[in-house]
Amino acid sequence: MVRKTISIVTYLIIGLAVVGLVSQLFTNTANFLFTILIVIGSSAAIFAVFYFVFLRNRTPSNDMKKYKKAVRLSKAKYKADNNIRRTKVVNKKQPDLLKKKKIKRTATHLRVIEGNKSKRKDRASL
Repeated sequence: MVRKTISIVTYLIIGLAVVGLVSQLFTNTANFLFTILIVIGSSAAIFAVFYFVFLRNRTPSNDMKKYKKAVRLSKAKYKADNNIRRTKVVNKKQPDLLKKKKIKRTATHLRVIEGNKSKRKDRASL
């Protein structure tokens, strides 16, 4: 029952607002349009200040940069693979024109650590 009352009150307020806007539009059109332009302009100014101060200067995290780079490299890799496969199917009659594209690969940041493999205990003899 409380919800129904709140709903009726909400519709009543919206209806009165619409009646007030329409009456202002017909009785005082110039002032109404000027007021609407001021409201739109001030809203745009507040949004611009908020955007330029808070949202624009956000720098993405280092993890996000790495993720985006990995996605870009993955897309480039699979796009190149698909193009090669398509050209193989299309150009079966023309083998001279089919050339594999050299894919520039970035160096991996992994390395093999040389350990003391000779000093290892022989588990089979234990």
